[in-house]
Amino acid sequence: MKIVFVNRYYAPDFSSSSALLSDVATGLAAERWPVHVVTSRQRYDDPRAHLPSDETIAGVQVHRVWTTRFGRAGLAGRACDYATFFLSAAWMLLRLLGRGDVVVAKTDPPLISTVAAMAAALRGARLVNWLQDVFPEVASALGFGWATRGPGRLLSALRDWSLKRATVNVAIGDRMAARLAGRGVDSRAIVVIPNWSDGRLIVPLDRESNTLRNEWGLAGCFVVGYSGNMGRAHDLETILGAAERLRDEPRIRFLFIGAGNQREAIARAAADKGLVNIDFKPYQDRSRLALSLTVPDVHVVSLLPALEGLIVPSKFYGVAAAGRATLFIGSADGEIGQLLSAERCGTTVACGDAITFADTVRRWSRDADEVAAMGARARVLFDARFDQQIAIRRWRDLLEPLLRAGAASTPAPGRPRAAG
Repeated sequence: MKIVFVNRYYAPDFSSSSALLSDVATGLAAERWPVHVVTSRQRYDDPRAHLPSDETIAGVQVHRVWTTRFGRAGLAGRACDYATFFLSAAWMLLRLLGRGDVVVAKTDPPLISTVAAMAAALRGARLVNWLQDVFPEVASALGFGWATRGPGRLLSALRDWSLKRATVNVAIGDRMAARLAGRGVDSRAIVVIPNWSDGRLIVPLDRESNTLRNEWGLAGCFVVGYSGNMGRAHDLETILGAAERLRDEPRIRFLFIGAGNQREAIARAAADKGLVNIDFKPYQDRSRLALSLTVPDVHVVSLLPALEGLIVPSKFYGVAAAGRATLFIGSADGEIGQLLSAERCGTTVACGDAITFADTVRRWSRDADEVAAMGARARVLFDARFDQQIAIRRWRDLLEPLLRAGAASTPAPGRPRAAG
């Protein structure tokens, strides 16, 4: 019996989705589980990359299938990349899967669960869906009209079919789990396993010991950081508005680390406004996360309220591992907003409220003890609930019974199953 994960990106790609998958796959392989990954030959940041078609990484057998290479710049090209991955992944899954195996489908590309469901049915395997978002509802919430019309309804129906076919559906938050149940998925087939970060790699580091602060010219500053994807789901305009209001306070600096759909627009707007208190840096290698995530004194996490229950901002877990306070832009009643309030490790500002955001930053910049206390509470919360090792144990406890059941239901070679 074996486990086969399917996702468009995998190590050495460093995007969040591939990093999380890499953690689980290598963690299980380290315990001598037979683990395979079906993925593309691309990297998230480089569609022209040509990674090996087959290799073994840390005990995981990686099968990279052919796709087109248009990348994320245009919708038509992205759709073509998705379609070719569907076809190639289906072919590879049919080759790999056997009776009693377990296939775990993530959500990149969207609806890959439907391909995995069909392959599992044809090969007598068990399906586990691992949802990082709920599509096409995400598209609808972001204002794409097609998602609420016929095409969107068809995609929702296909997605729901794959969820109902699954042995287990893994949601990354309680609100997402409630969304799935609201679509008619049996609550007994829904499990919540939050995303996580590596608490051994990312540890709290005081500002004086962080060499990257000096390298980036931020020594002596109070740094407000945003690290990760700058996509449509995030309100970055509020950060920009706050930076404009704080432009005459040279000790306060804003730092954006990463890339995404909004990055260039925010960078242009900052330049047009002459905001020299904003710095932009590219994604950092995973080996540098312990430094890059501890450069800021506080981190910004954001999610548009319409996306609550459809996405959970996973960047929060790295922030908590780094022992930093969180300033959340979004709904105070949302998944992250409620967590910050309950654990007293940050606060929430409504989308568009740049004045309150700026006032909060100004107040925190003058109260180092309170900021440090919030960061310390964040790390305690992280150690208790969101560390990588906790997540891998949860995945092991979820998958092990499925593999045992698969082995029990599979006839030994040369011995046909007895008739029932």
